[in-house]
Amino acid sequence: MDEAMIRLEGLSKIYGASGPDAVVALDRVDLTVRRGDIHGIIGMSGAGKSTLIRCINRLDTPTEGRVLIDGQDVLAMNARQLSALRKRVSMIFQHFNLLMQKNVARNVRYPLEIAGVPRAKANQRVKELLEIVGLTNKANAYPSQLSGGQKQRVAIARALASNPEVLLCDEATSALDPLTTQSILQLLQEINTKMGITILIITHEMAVIRQICNRVTIIDNGSIVEEGSVDEVFMNTKSAAGRRLFGVLKGDTEDDLSDAVRIVFDGDERHEPLLSSFIIKTGMPVNILSADMHRIGGKSYGQMILKMPDGFRERETLVDGLREMGLKAEEVHLS
Repeated sequence: MDEAMIRLEGLSKIYGASGPDAVVALDRVDLTVRRGDIHGIIGMSGAGKSTLIRCINRLDTPTEGRVLIDGQDVLAMNARQLSALRKRVSMIFQHFNLLMQKNVARNVRYPLEIAGVPRAKANQRVKELLEIVGLTNKANAYPSQLSGGQKQRVAIARALASNPEVLLCDEATSALDPLTTQSILQLLQEINTKMGITILIITHEMAVIRQICNRVTIIDNGSIVEEGSVDEVFMNTKSAAGRRLFGVLKGDTEDDLSDAVRIVFDGDERHEPLLSSFIIKTGMPVNILSADMHRIGGKSYGQMILKMPDGFRERETLVDGLREMGLKAEEVHLS
């Protein structure tokens, strides 16, 4: 069985007439989303994320390239084939898109009604889905009576109604508060684990990627600039977009916009005061510009940004000394 659930080959999307007025939203994108993964696509606003996901399910049509889902060419499908595909590939949106005149149960049942599922069978399925998303007591409530997190749970239940193999999430948590976001991400993780559904998440929030994704693609100006497992990309990020998203480039301070040293801590638990030991050993004062720690894949990862000394010998001593102590240290430019 091919491990690729979604494969994009040379995907481009250009809006407007060719020439100086054309807007290149996607530029020859190649991407593979593996079967059973939770794959995150992250970028700043206008990077091309939403255009990408809309091209995958044919809500938008690419200018050129191929979209393969489970080996089938989406762009070559007729209307009937595309309708069948959308039962296997469901989507949830930032603003829920619920039917305000229908209660929760009828919102979830709506795709089953369209598909002609008998009422008794559809009602049983709705009951199962509301149990999965934790809303069994809200079946008769209307969207206006629900919180944002509850509305998104209804949207997830509705997306699961057709037993999809793929779930596309377009900024599905960006309208939610941090605590509710965590609960929705946990629900998506449970769905992936228990049901084996491949999940593709579009987001501009690195916290979403860190919490549940096992692979990440960074997109910038319509092109993929980094891709790999979340920990690999964090440890070895090279692109300006990746460094902004991981907090290496702050962009909001006019001080210390110069050369610096980035120390990256891998998933091993470290209790030794390595930086303190380095300072004592060399007598070199170290100015810490920023530091943070995160959990990725159940392990602790972190980074520290140090101001680079002015002198060449001191720079060499700092970087080489940190590496000799087993730390991953690299020079970075904060401007």
